[in-house]
Amino acid sequence: MSTQTLTALRQLKLPGMAGALQTQLEQVGAYEGLPFIERLSLLLEQECLNREQRKYERLIRQARFKLRAAIEDIDYEPPRNLNKAQIARLAHCEWISRVQNLLITGPCGSGKTYLGCAIGHGACRHGYSVRYFRLSRLLLALTQAKADGTYAKQLRLLAKTQLLIIDDWGLEALKPIHRNDLMEIMDDRHEHASTVMISQLPTDQWYVSIGDNTLADAILDRLMHNAHRIPLTGESMRKIRAQLTEDEHLR
Repeated sequence: MSTQTLTALRQLKLPGMAGALQTQLEQVGAYEGLPFIERLSLLLEQECLNREQRKYERLIRQARFKLRAAIEDIDYEPPRNLNKAQIARLAHCEWISRVQNLLITGPCGSGKTYLGCAIGHGACRHGYSVRYFRLSRLLLALTQAKADGTYAKQLRLLAKTQLLIIDDWGLEALKPIHRNDLMEIMDDRHEHASTVMISQLPTDQWYVSIGDNTLADAILDRLMHNAHRIPLTGESMRKIRAQLTEDEHLR
């Protein structure tokens, strides 16, 4: 009977319950005194935890983050103009449910990508779908989608993603066709989904970097409206860590 029950649970795609039941069967003394409803509750609780973990792992795979990062591992030293209270509020992800945006700027090596990925990982933990792109890779993917006839499908997938993270904004001049692609993305997401934009350029230079006044107005109006901002400062974290490592070797 126990074997049949375990097999049935797995066939019904309830591996969490099956694993928890297997534990109860192997540790009879620990569970035999519990009422039936309590034992059943433990099985259901384990199934829920199992599903949440599998969903989180799926969301992480789909996001394709550049870095494995976590909010709790963010380095606030040396000072980089990071506000712990602001990061804590962003970590709760209420801004995503309100379809607000986040703009992260700062010099090369200041930790912008790590911060964006950490916030993205936190969003996955809260059950939001996330996708990370470097801008150049995103535009290349859309160009290829036009060639193979999947452009409209790709735009729909981007529009459905609850948090889109675009890194390296403003590194290269945009071609006219790429400006139009960005306009399509921002228009689809405006007041429907949240976007994180990461750039070395201060936000007051984004207008010029787009290269077309009309499209710049349209894109930035949708992106910057009701957006949170994190302007990072300070020396390169890569340089600081390299110096620390060198000092350790000298000792």
